[in-house]
Amino acid sequence: MDLFEPVEGLKGVGPKTAEILKKYGIRTVRDFLYNLPRDYESYQAVTSIAEMRPGKVVVRGKIDSLTSRKARRRNLTVTEGVIRDNTGAVKVVWFNQSYRIRQFLPDKEYYFTGSYELKNGRYSLISPSVAEVADIDMSSGLNPVYVAHGSLKSHDFRRLMANSRDRFVDIPDLLPSVKPDTRKKALFYAHFPSSVQMVGKAREYLAYEELFELILASRLNRRENEKLQAEKVPFVAEKVKGLVGSLPFTLTGAQRRAAWDIFQDMEREVPMNRLLQGDVGSGKTMVAALAAYEVAVAGHQVALLAPTAILATQHFEGLSKVLEPLGVRVALLTGATKGKKELKMRILAGEVDLVIGTHAILTDDTEFARLALVVIDEQHRFGVEQRQKLMMKSPSGLAPHLLAMTATPIPRSLQLTVFGDLDVSILDELPAGRQAIATSIITEVETKERLYPKMQEIMAATPDTKGRGRKMRGQQIYWICKAIENADGASGGEKGARSGKGAGGGPGGTSEIISVKRRCKRLQEVFPRAKVEFLHGKMKPAEKDAVMERFAEGEIDILVSTTVVEVGVDVPNATLMVIENAESYGLAQLHQLRGRVGRGASAAYCYLLTSGDEPPSRRLKELERSNDGFHLAEVDLKLRGPGEIYGALQHGALDLRIATLADTKLIARARKDVERFLQKPENMLQYKELMRGITKYQQITTLN
Repeated sequence: MDLFEPVEGLKGVGPKTAEILKKYGIRTVRDFLYNLPRDYESYQAVTSIAEMRPGKVVVRGKIDSLTSRKARRRNLTVTEGVIRDNTGAVKVVWFNQSYRIRQFLPDKEYYFTGSYELKNGRYSLISPSVAEVADIDMSSGLNPVYVAHGSLKSHDFRRLMANSRDRFVDIPDLLPSVKPDTRKKALFYAHFPSSVQMVGKAREYLAYEELFELILASRLNRRENEKLQAEKVPFVAEKVKGLVGSLPFTLTGAQRRAAWDIFQDMEREVPMNRLLQGDVGSGKTMVAALAAYEVAVAGHQVALLAPTAILATQHFEGLSKVLEPLGVRVALLTGATKGKKELKMRILAGEVDLVIGTHAILTDDTEFARLALVVIDEQHRFGVEQRQKLMMKSPSGLAPHLLAMTATPIPRSLQLTVFGDLDVSILDELPAGRQAIATSIITEVETKERLYPKMQEIMAATPDTKGRGRKMRGQQIYWICKAIENADGASGGEKGARSGKGAGGGPGGTSEIISVKRRCKRLQEVFPRAKVEFLHGKMKPAEKDAVMERFAEGEIDILVSTTVVEVGVDVPNATLMVIENAESYGLAQLHQLRGRVGRGASAAYCYLLTSGDEPPSRRLKELERSNDGFHLAEVDLKLRGPGEIYGALQHGALDLRIATLADTKLIARARKDVERFLQKPENMLQYKELMRGITKYQQITTLN
């Protein structure tokens, strides 16, 4: 069976269906078979309508009286109907599922699985999934539920799978060291479940298969990197000791260990491929400075790439103070740099040792004389293509060493899989003087009593002596909002402002997300003597940089912002962070945001502002009691899985559909089997489908 045959080869897949499938990444028979159910519904415990109780229920009946209408809220369609069995009737409601109006036939029975709850003063079945009774094999009572792709709904995928049922007998095994026919049985029982136990076994094997592919790709990436040649940078102990001795602070033990890892790597003729990870404020930039100095002393050049102009400027100011007195020539290259042409000529002539910049470094006309080290700050912010472009800027044909830095703590299981091609150094100590950030969960109704007085106290406190601004009157505050506009689409949200209800300033006292602009206006009313400004991602880069510069200089008391400040300029005088609608963020992002404060000598605080009457979630409670980013990263991985946390941030196409990177036993088994696989080079010729399938991970994870 050719699993890479176009999806059009499947029964029932015509040109129109194929076009929809391809739009969602299902291009081949293999893609189709691996489009696994997201869930399974059981119809063994059907409830009669007369016996329904609030909660999740399964009812069997016919449906009529279907209507569909536009709700007052923007972009919301409400489809309603009545489900009937021989015991009674119940109202059913779907939101933004207008296709339901055409789905049902009056003489057919269906299973409806959903939540029976009180809505607008009346109990209704809310947004249930649907399966035609005649389609369900009651021998198992399990019905696979697929993610809808465009106009193709779950029942469409069940139909297409049923059409392809006879194709499963021809599926070849993918991996060695498994019993014959393991894969085809796993895929078959995943789509055609015979029991809960068989589904569990099927998904466990497919999870193992995913991990095997991912780990194999990482190991092959490492092998490819080891075939490259790099400029050997000798370690000069006297010079490094001189730099360390000139610092106004003492390096932590973790910084010393990480620096030694890097020095040893760069003495090899194989390019370093190292990830430096550490919490916000753990001193990653100082470790990069030690590496850059070592390279400059050896007569080579360094490029440091930052995600924003203001962060590049901050690195430039800080590293210039440390390195220029020791003879290192440092330059800043951003889109706003004046005299770029002359600066690029100096870089090409070798008259600049350390170039710090943004995407301007990546342009074709930025050339180096002897580039030997590339440092990428917040490395997940740059795409693979951008990283490769920077790595190719070494004119000697030798690959530069790579040091990627991230403040997103990475759980151990991800280090073994997703980042298996990188060596990892961890900064797990904070420099002396850094204090834990006191974190509190508060509700909207507590805003006036607890939060506003604290904000007044902060703005009246003595400015942090490390603050660079000369206009600082007191300490400063970040207020983080989730959106630029209100949930109803109205920019500025005048309706809620006029109502004056809700201590948290919400529209009419509800838990709707407050806009940045309106929150800014509200805080200015509460604190009329304070300077309040806003910042969001839709502003032009120059506008954002200007606002952050004013904040850093102490000209702004309260900065109301979206998460655009998650990675930003260091403002030691900012000592209070308020995160509105905190329950809508993941743990990793909350921890990153919190890390914007507590960067000076003064005590720092973070308030997690929640809405609604629900008790705080586990992730908020974990954040309240812990400042350890590595512990929080492990918790976040268990709560949300790797795809959401690291999919977009780190490797774009991390597409684990089954496996969880919290399953350390399965990871250990897959790693062991990968090592055995690599001991036999002929395996890479024999298992062609496996080698073809892992290219997606090789293209994603490689940094060279």
